[in-house]
Amino acid sequence: MSWDPFDPECLADPYPSYEVLRDDDPVHHHPASEHAPAFWALSRFEDVWDAVRRPDLFSSAQGLTFHPDEIGKLGLPPTLVMLDPPRQPQLRALIGRGFTPRRIAGLADDIRAFVRSRLEVMGERARAGEPVDLHRDFSTTVPTFTLATLLGVPEADRAAFDPWVAALTALQDGGFDPSALTAPEAVAEMMGYFSSVIAERRKHPADDLIGALVAAEIDGERLSDWDILGFCFVMVAGGNDTTGALISHAIGLLDRFPDQRSLLLDDPSLIGPAVVEFLRMEGSVQGLARATTADVTIRDVTIPAGEKVLMLYGAANRDPREFGPTAAVLDVRREIGRHLGFSSGPHFCIGSHLARLQTTIALEELLAEHPRVGVDEAAGQRHRSSFTRGWVSLPATGIG
Repeated sequence: MSWDPFDPECLADPYPSYEVLRDDDPVHHHPASEHAPAFWALSRFEDVWDAVRRPDLFSSAQGLTFHPDEIGKLGLPPTLVMLDPPRQPQLRALIGRGFTPRRIAGLADDIRAFVRSRLEVMGERARAGEPVDLHRDFSTTVPTFTLATLLGVPEADRAAFDPWVAALTALQDGGFDPSALTAPEAVAEMMGYFSSVIAERRKHPADDLIGALVAAEIDGERLSDWDILGFCFVMVAGGNDTTGALISHAIGLLDRFPDQRSLLLDDPSLIGPAVVEFLRMEGSVQGLARATTADVTIRDVTIPAGEKVLMLYGAANRDPREFGPTAAVLDVRREIGRHLGFSSGPHFCIGSHLARLQTTIALEELLAEHPRVGVDEAAGQRHRSSFTRGWVSLPATGIG
């Protein structure tokens, strides 16, 4: 099966074509088409790992997709994920002063209480004979609640938060192509809302994330309003549906590998470490692009300067050269030394700890309440994205 990132059949199950790429065409040149100009793709773990750790050769400053000038078309200044050193690590360090592991860990009790409330609703629906959608009714609600809580959106304003999340999720799943932005007014509303929150925190400091970001300082440098707004943009666009997809994919994988479900039910302490294995097997982000700053030769193939190169994390994370002959098999006890589920190098996902915390809590509570929970993937609907892998809807089984 040949790899075509625009073919619905390939998007539904890209893994057979990834295997062909890794074995026969690891430095792939994809010709121009009606969908996109020509670009390159790397599929072997070692090649992707090395490339994303070399921002001097593979730059993020021209965007994260194979679409040209996506940053300019968005009409927004570049955010943290679209910057290179030296500015990128400076900005990341400042954001890290407010977005601390301690602040993230402090969300655990609230997340767990919310997850239990969603499980109650799901159980009531199932007992009433109503259909339950795991992705819509559970998985995506967890990161939406968590981000609203983290960003200090009060209960009274959370009805407005949902359409903001939906608009930015569509933008992210569309590869940050402005044509995928179906609700630009929602993004404008979100930016306006958080601009007012930032202004309020500058006048009246508060012990929440935006207050902490306003106060963050390193050697006299502080975050600008846009720096903080850009971080909110990245967290909502990149951290919502990716986490929801991870939760849903985990249950789908346990359906396919029932022996691994038994291990988790017998020893729930394995769930936290297993989250990385779920992400390795079914990456929410299948690939993001970089642009070459000079001619680069990989495996005797030279990629010219100025070319977009798609880093296929989804292919790399199943590379048997890195993960052995069982690379395509779920193993919740697998010891993973390195992986690309959260990328690597300077753009290692800044929200990785938050994603792992949410997924761990969601799976712990879900499997405890409904140990035989499953999904009907054949009846589900996937996003058709060349960059992300996730669900629009995914009917649940085994609830009630």
